Amino acid sequence: MDLKLPRHWVMAVINFTKKALDELPLPPDGKRAFYRDSAIPGLGIRVTSKGVKTFIVYRKVEGKPQRTTLGRYPATKILHAKKKAEQINSQIAAGKNPNAEKRRARGEPTLGELYARYRDDYLVPHGKRTALAETHYQLHLKRWKGKKLSEIEPADVKALHARIGRTAGKPMANRVHQTLRAMLNWAIEEELLEGSNPAKGVRRFTERSRERFLQPDEMPRFLEALARETNPTFRDFVLIALLTGARRANAQAMRWEEVHLERATWEIPVTKTGDRHTVPLSPEAVTILRHRKEHSTSDWVFPSHGESGHLVEPKRAWKVLLERAEIQDLRIHDLRRTLGSWQAADGASLSIIGKTLGHKNVSTTAIYARLNLDPVRQAVNSATRAMLTAGGFVDETATEEVEP
Repeated sequence: MDLKLPRHWVMAVINFTKKALDELPLPPDGKRAFYRDSAIPGLGIRVTSKGVKTFIVYRKVEGKPQRTTLGRYPATKILHAKKKAEQINSQIAAGKNPNAEKRRARGEPTLGELYARYRDDYLVPHGKRTALAETHYQLHLKRWKGKKLSEIEPADVKALHARIGRTAGKPMANRVHQTLRAMLNWAIEEELLEGSNPAKGVRRFTERSRERFLQPDEMPRFLEALARETNPTFRDFVLIALLTGARRANAQAMRWEEVHLERATWEIPVTKTGDRHTVPLSPEAVTILRHRKEHSTSDWVFPSHGESGHLVEPKRAWKVLLERAEIQDLRIHDLRRTLGSWQAADGASLSIIGKTLGHKNVSTTAIYARLNLDPVRQAVNSATRAMLTAGGFVDETATEEVEP
């Protein structure tokens, strides 16, 4: 039986003494380091970049890795950690699974219970975005709400990832897998799940970056079709998504407390980048929101009768809208790209576009330099005329230009 920590975990094998543990170096930000005790099989200590040191025992039981958390150092003494590790080793030698007994004693949570705790005890207190996690759970993970965490196998996760890729698209499959993996990592940290994360080892789909947005010839048809929409909540949601360039999840979860009509701003508390973002509202957007507020009885700007209380990815309504407008291959997220591309065509700088859309990385905004073909066309026309003029093919005194 393998009594060692996984090789990629181990930074060094040391003798666990107070001096040695006190002097352990901290790993880089966001990373962890693991050290194995030279005396007790399976005993190790995990060190985070913030200096948190936790005793663990890593063993394989019935062929599966089992990790037991013993307590944090220095609150948990070295001698106590070694004694506990020896007890666990004895239990395993006797054919018992100490973690299984521990889970039964405290009641192992289901995935549904884990999601509720993950949202309320981690995402919300740490200012993380909840809208995307809520969407992923409601649409794709809720089917496992009654499944115990230890019942989730790597094969189950791979099958789920493949199914979502076929039915909802590869990008969605990758995002849902990311959410599930983060949830299970948190469960391990909170000692709700023992062993390795079953969501690890899933090969994500390769994604092709999109450059799709509403073209000038499509915009009149799109707006005309939207004007004929009979569901005012869906219609106004699409308009606000288009006029603000907000991410779909943020627009769906828009609350009245975030909207300041007098200042013409929308304060998104947490975006995809983890930051707060102030969205300037155009007069047209203010008019739409003011009209909705006059008739609203909900805390949500776009309420629904679902569990979330707000609009959640209106697939059918969106499909009908595109059919009515005779537009293909357009997603709701492309409305965000549409605002940025039209800003670029109007001469806005990349920094202004990035500020509008709440981009944290300049490279994310660079796409809009490619989407705007007007400066490229002008440069090509100018260079072409210069070359042909130099070669005598074009009269340099001519000023008439051919329209593209």
